[in-house]
Amino acid sequence: MIELSGVQKAFGANRVLQGVDLAVASGESLVVIGGSGTGKSVLLKCILGLVRHDAGTIRLDGEDVTKAERDPFLAKFGMLFQGGALFDSLRVWENVAFRLVRGPGRRPRAEARTIALEKLRRVGLGPQVADLYPAELSGGMQKRAGLARAIAADPEVIFFDEPTAGLDPIMAGVINALIREIVVEMGATAITITHDMTTVRTVADRVAMLHGGLIRWQGPVADLDTTPDPYVRQFVEGSAEGPIETLR
Repeated sequence: MIELSGVQKAFGANRVLQGVDLAVASGESLVVIGGSGTGKSVLLKCILGLVRHDAGTIRLDGEDVTKAERDPFLAKFGMLFQGGALFDSLRVWENVAFRLVRGPGRRPRAEARTIALEKLRRVGLGPQVADLYPAELSGGMQKRAGLARAIAADPEVIFFDEPTAGLDPIMAGVINALIREIVVEMGATAITITHDMTTVRTVADRVAMLHGGLIRWQGPVADLDTTPDPYVRQFVEGSAEGPIETLR
């Protein structure tokens, strides 16, 4: 469904992606791991076309993303942003229904609200939160509302950017379980970027490690704890010793 070949991206002298090769099958849940600043978010932005890659090719369903018509292309995606990224001035249901009322194929507001309420219910939020503003929600509830927005238009592909960032361990577990349930239920293709190993083990079918601008290792999540790859071992174990340089 998603195929990257030799993808490169630099910002000035900073070569963030140095030849990424990666393929994600339809209906697969891929988790990309790696330290902060390794280019995980840039990778997602390149796939979406929000950042233009410098070299290589990115294809969605065989189509070059740089040549795709933007509205139909973006309509295939949903995204849960790291900080929630809810609009403060919109009510919760309006946030969830944002694409439905403002994107291509706009729905009447009443219909969009009905869909939003159903998506909120799916993530465990009742109708009583629909007319609240994001500032009136807890961090966990904001994350759930962001997840409801990500699935509002029933996308084919969903991106999750550090989905448990800023959450306590219990709420992080709830969000991880929700993500896994929803991805399986929808049959969506998913890419999650995270450094949280609990998220990795809960939501991944397959894992890829990004370091130094390259995919250093990829394989089934079941192989994560047995691979001898030194980059993966150091990351999983959280060790200061290994090929990944640390500030001391």
